Amino acid sequence: MNSPEALRLSVRAYRFMAYLTGTMLMILCFVCIPLQIAGHKEPVEIVGTLHGILYMIYIVVAFTMTRFVRMKVASPGTVIVLAAGTIPVLTFVVERWVRRKYINPALAQAAGTVTSEQPVLR
Repeated sequence: MNSPEALRLSVRAYRFMAYLTGTMLMILCFVCIPLQIAGHKEPVEIVGTLHGILYMIYIVVAFTMTRFVRMKVASPGTVIVLAAGTIPVLTFVVERWVRRKYINPALAQAAGTVTSEQPVLR
């Protein structure tokens, strides 16, 4: 199942889940928790549960993506990718790092093109 189409699908799913999980965590931390401190417990319960469910899906999708782009299983990079959904804003930073370091080279290799480390500036 290491076809270029499966790789693209895995990357697309990872990026979608990274942004969705990161957004929900930011809403939870920066909106719902202050509301809880103000006495409104319902938003934390709803958004917290939703983030927990999305994070479990993110873990599966992110691990699958790491396998497709050939990241080592127990490497610090893989651990950072999997833990990124637990710290606000980190999913956005890690997604960009993974895209530049692992995803883009894997997609280029799957497409049969040669990429250089440094982009050509024109």
